[in-house]
Amino acid sequence: MGILIRPERPEDYYASELVTKRAFWNHYRPGCDEHYLVHKLRDDPDYLPALTRVAEADGRIVGLIMYAKACLKTEEAEIPVILFGPLGVDPDWQRQGIGGMLLKDSLQAAREMGHRGVIIFGDPGYYPRFGFRPCSEWGITTADGGNSPAFMGLALVPGGLDYPGARFFVPPVYENLPPDEAEAFDKGFPYMEKKRL
Repeated sequence: MGILIRPERPEDYYASELVTKRAFWNHYRPGCDEHYLVHKLRDDPDYLPALTRVAEADGRIVGLIMYAKACLKTEEAEIPVILFGPLGVDPDWQRQGIGGMLLKDSLQAAREMGHRGVIIFGDPGYYPRFGFRPCSEWGITTADGGNSPAFMGLALVPGGLDYPGARFFVPPVYENLPPDEAEAFDKGFPYMEKKRL
C-alpha cells in the first residue's frame, strides 16, 4: 500500500469533499454536513491552506485534514491557536493508519510555521496517542465555560497552552452551516441513504 501525504491542489477539491462525505455520513447523525464545511472553509478568512493535507492512494484521494485559526481569550489577552477539522478517511481505507499520517505530517508543518498550540473536539480514545491532553489540564474551557473529555489540546511549543482560565473560540464558519444550504450542496454528490446508526 503506497500512501502519499501531500498538500491539497484545486483539482482535488471535489474528491476531498466526496471523501469527507463518505467518512462522516451517518456517523454522528443521519447524513452529515462536514463536506459542506470543507467547501465553505476554503473561502473563509480563518482557513489555513498551508496546513491542509490529502492522502492519495492509487491515484485517488482517500483522506483529508484541514486547519483554521482559532483563539483563546483571557481577561487580558487574545491568544492565537489553531484547530483542525474535518479529519476524515474514506471508509474503505480506514484502520490503516492514514488518519495518523495526515495528522503527524500537518502537525509537523504547524510546528515549523510557529503555531503555539492546537485545540480540538475529538475522540478521547484516539487523539491522546498523538500527544493530545484534556484542556482541563491547562484550565482552558470552551467559549461557554464547559469542558468534556472530547475537548483536547496539544502544545506545539513549550508553554504554548499555559493560559489557565482562557476560553476557546472557534471560527464562525464551523458554527454556520445552515441545514438547507448543506442539503442543497449535497445534491452535487452521489446519493447515500440517511440512517440513524
